[in-house]
Amino acid sequence: MPHFHIDYSANLEEVVDIAALCEVLRATAAEIDTFPTAGIRVRATRVDHLAMADGSPKHGFIDLSVRLREGRPAEVKRDAIARIFAALENFVAPAMATRSIALSAEMRDIDAELSPKSGNVRDHLETPA
Repeated sequence: MPHFHIDYSANLEEVVDIAALCEVLRATAAEIDTFPTAGIRVRATRVDHLAMADGSPKHGFIDLSVRLREGRPAEVKRDAIARIFAALENFVAPAMATRSIALSAEMRDIDAELSPKSGNVRDHLETPA
């Protein structure tokens, strides 16, 4: 863990490289000690149907959800979400200079007893995790 899920409005695809944003978030997460590299997942879902603010179609959004296994101290999580959100803000800043964009993020714990995991990603990493 962590798993990152980006929901974004379709009208941002012309001004935000979503694939590059996924990579920026992955790379930022990989620099945070509390996040094991093998557990990092970043995915994005385009939202075609939305209504926001005053109803104008010019508005767009990026909503980042970060899920991680429970057990990390609050200060570690606060630092991690601050670093991740800063990376998001920095990446989107050029688009926000000319467009109406709402950014949001939320980090939440996953109950380990109710979230089984299995995989062999660690066996295939080019650099040890």
